[in-house]
Amino acid sequence: MITMFQKGGPVMYPLLVCSLVALTFIIERTIFWVRQGRGRNQDVVNRILELAAKSCYDKVDELSQGATDFIARMLYCGILHREFSLKDALLMSAEEEIKRMQKYLPILDTIITLAPLLGILGTVTGIINSFEALGTSGVENPQAVSAGIAEALITTAAGLIIAIPTLICYNYFQSRVDDAVRLLEKYGTSLEIVWNKQNYGCSLTETGEQADLARELDKYASKKKDPSRAG
Repeated sequence: MITMFQKGGPVMYPLLVCSLVALTFIIERTIFWVRQGRGRNQDVVNRILELAAKSCYDKVDELSQGATDFIARMLYCGILHREFSLKDALLMSAEEEIKRMQKYLPILDTIITLAPLLGILGTVTGIINSFEALGTSGVENPQAVSAGIAEALITTAAGLIIAIPTLICYNYFQSRVDDAVRLLEKYGTSLEIVWNKQNYGCSLTETGEQADLARELDKYASKKKDPSRAG
């Protein structure tokens, strides 16, 4: 392995850095999503909505203290600021949760593009070295030519080996963010419906605010998403 790394030439060093950075943030995001999964508490979310439907907002404060569920935190923020702007409070809290979920994804996205480009750079430098060796020693020294070809192939393979697993992990993490956005839209809309019925006697469908909340969340979640890998 060390011998192959040395044969890959100087481009292998930035590729090594890319691999270490990608591995670090993949592990960090994996731990983050494991904790998010363990922190989910659907019973608390359902209980908050039930209390809101009964206008028992004081009890929601006790129930939401130290909540580990990201949906419960969003609902609590909306209820806490309901007298000023429930929708804006929900949106603000949801954006904060989405921001936490998208943390480090731009770095992984950069490595997905950067690693193959570095591999191509190594291919170019390897071919250049091969032609230089060919021009200097001619066909009498094939080992010098093959060293440049080996450098070209090794760096290309290394770039792809780094990029492919990183792409798979990136898409998985992005799909988790998308699922979380849909849940935030669903339960945020449910709380708005309850609030509007209590105060205005109408649903969000009638006021058009349901579409507004979903549109704002989708817009925020897609800001940092690469369009070439969206969907």
